[in-house]
Amino acid sequence: MKHDRRNVAPARALLLAALLLAVPLAHAQDTAAQWMMKVTQAARTLSYSGTVLVRQGGNFETFRLAHLYDNGEEAEKLLSLDGPAREIVRSPTEVRYYFPDAKVVRIEPRTIRNVFPTLSPEQTANLAQYYDFKLVPGGRVAGRVAEMAVFHPKDGMRYGHRFWADPATGLLLKSRLVDERGQVIEEFAFTDVTINAKLDRDLLQPSWTAVPDDWKVKRGGPGEVVLKDTDWVVNKLPGGFTKIMEGYRTFPGRSEPSAHLVYSDGLVAISVFIEPFTVTQTQIGLTQTGGLAQYTTRNDAYRVVVVGEAPPATVRQIAQSVSRRP
Repeated sequence: MKHDRRNVAPARALLLAALLLAVPLAHAQDTAAQWMMKVTQAARTLSYSGTVLVRQGGNFETFRLAHLYDNGEEAEKLLSLDGPAREIVRSPTEVRYYFPDAKVVRIEPRTIRNVFPTLSPEQTANLAQYYDFKLVPGGRVAGRVAEMAVFHPKDGMRYGHRFWADPATGLLLKSRLVDERGQVIEEFAFTDVTINAKLDRDLLQPSWTAVPDDWKVKRGGPGEVVLKDTDWVVNKLPGGFTKIMEGYRTFPGRSEPSAHLVYSDGLVAISVFIEPFTVTQTQIGLTQTGGLAQYTTRNDAYRVVVVGEAPPATVRQIAQSVSRRP
């Protein structure tokens, strides 16, 4: 089963006048919500290019990233500079994944961009209830003076988040996911960046003008969610998480759709998948890559998979409390 991961994406910060002041906690709810809304907007509407360092646990990779916003449409290219050769090209209608070492290209229809979710009034309140939020000076990142936004969790059911943004444009220059000890679990950071310069559209084109004859082309990808009641519920949902989506999603190679429920606390989203259990599905228990944890369990004739950027205890609690609605 394929699960979503947050993309490397830019973020908008608060107005320049407030950048050097820590925000009083009495105003944390409104300020955090405003900050997150601007993050969502900026993730779509800035053009930029640069080199990005990505860290997951002890693994480090570098990518060249170019993002163009023009006439209300986005295009993006992500090119690996070390490790296995990979290239991801996003157009307004599709996403192409190139794996030259394996001579494979995977083509999928482009669905909703995986950025911070839109906040409901309940989630807006949850940000202040479950995170301490403040803005502080952030030093320099990629040669630019930055401001730092800190979301510190008030319980052990979520990770902490630290974001460094460019004051002039709001571009997210660096982000860290940290555990309860303050240890960095995941990080991305620009090492160099150009913001709002006119991008040559050739930078957004694949390295291959046509798919080579000896490559395999794989089409498909997860289908869109058909929104409807699934009759599945999470009985022990951690505080602050609310349901933002429920329905059925079809995956390639599977005859039956999977029930798919998504919960968010305003900063992260956790997906719950329920599908018929088969004898070939032997993986049960916890797996983790960087900050992304997945817990798989069996519920009678079904397999339950919970995945998200949350501590293992959180995804385990959710998975083990899934049941049919009474």
